[in-house]
Amino acid sequence: MSSLNENFRKVLDNLSQDIEKLGFSAYKNEKGEVLYEKGGALWARYVGEKGVVAFCVADGKITIFSGEDAENPEETPKKLSASLFSEDADDRDIKYAVSDCAETLADKFGTKAPVQKKAQQAKAAQTVSKAAVKNGSFYDPNTLASKLCLVFPELRPYYKDNIARYGEFLCEEFFTKYGTKKVIDAIKANDPQTMKKLFQVLNEIYDDGTNDTQSLIAVTILGELGNDQILLARCVDYMSETMAPPVIEVNRYLASGAGKKAKKKLLNPPAYKPKKQKKPGMFAQAMAGAGGMQPPIQ
Repeated sequence: MSSLNENFRKVLDNLSQDIEKLGFSAYKNEKGEVLYEKGGALWARYVGEKGVVAFCVADGKITIFSGEDAENPEETPKKLSASLFSEDADDRDIKYAVSDCAETLADKFGTKAPVQKKAQQAKAAQTVSKAAVKNGSFYDPNTLASKLCLVFPELRPYYKDNIARYGEFLCEEFFTKYGTKKVIDAIKANDPQTMKKLFQVLNEIYDDGTNDTQSLIAVTILGELGNDQILLARCVDYMSETMAPPVIEVNRYLASGAGKKAKKKLLNPPAYKPKKQKKPGMFAQAMAGAGGMQPPIQ
């Protein structure tokens, strides 16, 4: 907890100027602490005319909440965002967490963009929360992309541009051009910390994802491993029992002759040729020339 405490302090210290500019100041508990532990989580809260902002570190994430109760912000908070943040976070992770938190605060309490534009972006980029999944919802491709941006911050500009350009998230373009390559490169690099974060996201989304989302992970993303047994072995060490069998089977199929043929056809579909209209037969021509069948004479 000590290293996590220290890393959390670094994030808060780097955010202090942004927090102050938005009109918030640190709120101390009865012991005079800004950073305190409660319910197995680390908390820090700030108050101002716009309400209360609370930061919480638990379950490998740093989450930002907003509310009205300065005494107990953790009781009935409104969740604003969550970013991956573990006890072994390095300088790069801390830098990203600071950037992500600052952006969340500016979007909620700043005046960076017109209200209408922000509302449209928020609607277009709406993700499925863990609470919603517990109540019967399923993770979708947009949620997968959003969570992967927590693992790979460099994907975030492409993710935002995708939504801004199309007015909604177009998963095929994002993953084909950017997301899949980043995942495969990370697997090839085989950095343990990155692999752990990556498959924490992939496992969670796959196990509770829609059919389309599961297909996106198993085929579009991990299907690009090319049935490489070394890379697959690396992944198996991190994949959930639910995800591993279909990913292995997909790679085996795509490496087969039928799979290669299907993939080639998918990537290079044949040109569209309209069907030729059949010429009407002699009877149909005679009918057309006569203006159609005449009723029988009574």
